[in-house]
Amino acid sequence: MPKRVLMLVENLSVPADPRVWREARTLRRSGYEVSVICPKGETRDQESYAYIEEIHIYRYRLPSTNNALSGYIKEYCVAMLKTFLLSLKVLVHHGFDIIHAANPPDIFFVIGLFYRLLGKKYIFDQHDLAPEMFRVRFQERMKPLYKLLLFLERCSYSTAQVVITTNASQKQQALGRGGCASGKVFIVRNGPDIARFVPAVQKPALKQRRRYLLAYIGVMGIQDGIEYALHALDELVHKRGRQDTALVLMGDGDQLVTLKALTRQLQLEEYVNFSGWVAFEDMLCYLTAADIGLSPDPSNELNDQSTMLKTMEYMAMGKPVVAFDLPETRFSAQEAALYATANSVDEFADHIETLLDNEELRHAMGMFGRKRVEEELCWDHTKYHLLLAYGALFPDGSASQSKSSDTLVPPIPILQQ
Repeated sequence: MPKRVLMLVENLSVPADPRVWREARTLRRSGYEVSVICPKGETRDQESYAYIEEIHIYRYRLPSTNNALSGYIKEYCVAMLKTFLLSLKVLVHHGFDIIHAANPPDIFFVIGLFYRLLGKKYIFDQHDLAPEMFRVRFQERMKPLYKLLLFLERCSYSTAQVVITTNASQKQQALGRGGCASGKVFIVRNGPDIARFVPAVQKPALKQRRRYLLAYIGVMGIQDGIEYALHALDELVHKRGRQDTALVLMGDGDQLVTLKALTRQLQLEEYVNFSGWVAFEDMLCYLTAADIGLSPDPSNELNDQSTMLKTMEYMAMGKPVVAFDLPETRFSAQEAALYATANSVDEFADHIETLLDNEELRHAMGMFGRKRVEEELCWDHTKYHLLLAYGALFPDGSASQSKSSDTLVPPIPILQQ
């Protein structure tokens, strides 16, 4: 009988969450039966139940929140209750042997503890370091809550039989402050699905009647640093006289209103397009038209230990990247990016201008990035570490499944350092 997996995610809907959806599809293609519980999206993934690619998806409505702490507490309490109730529904209708819980937040270990009493396995998939995320959002305020988040993280580590992290920096946290044994922690990187990232038909109108187009794609939160991209564009347009460059910001988040206000303040409305979340095909059109991908995530205790998926998506489309010099970003992009000194707007603008004025360099960096994704970073390589993690749950070999093209084979021994 195939093993059954229940995946839990709180901060994005599915299949909109690219990492969770890649994991779910890989597991299903490897013969696991997969169910997912997640929130509904604001403008997509609205159905309470969907059956997509043989994966059951159950969704719930989260209350609307703001950036206040009380809003997050309300959101997480509702998410916990609705996720648990839906897990009972999945247990009755489909059953599951494994709970695979993604963070943030680090609260689903409570559900994991309950089901471990019933003999279920529990995987903690650490997308982000929640205590560091809290510090970035709230600085030195509310230190008792920061300590609570460290406690919840330790509970998540200890409840799980297997811990998955996105990079080596996060693995070191699991081994260090989490006290995890080395054999319990697996790095499953955020590699893009390379087969889907192919150039689209050129649409010159996307450049907003400018010669060059800069692109950003992703969440727009406090930690994402999009204001640095706007200030760099202000430097280029108003101080260096470059009216030949536009910027498209694809995505959404709790900083959207603030960023639009900043755009008006900097008098950049005619240069900036807030597209919102776009369909994947439209994203490919924008990235095909773009000349440079921007990763303006500033240096801080969260971003210095995070892998930015958008950086590898730019690389997959053969686009050079301008980023701040963060350890994990440099590991991912290597020669596909120019790195500005941490949080220096002027240097960030300098690197953009260097690439705008050098088509040959843009092409060379883009080719390097595409090759690096194809040969090392894409999901086709990464997925085998996910399957190894699942294999560790069942050392007797019972995790081996009968179905599919994603069956477990010895992985290429890369990217684990």
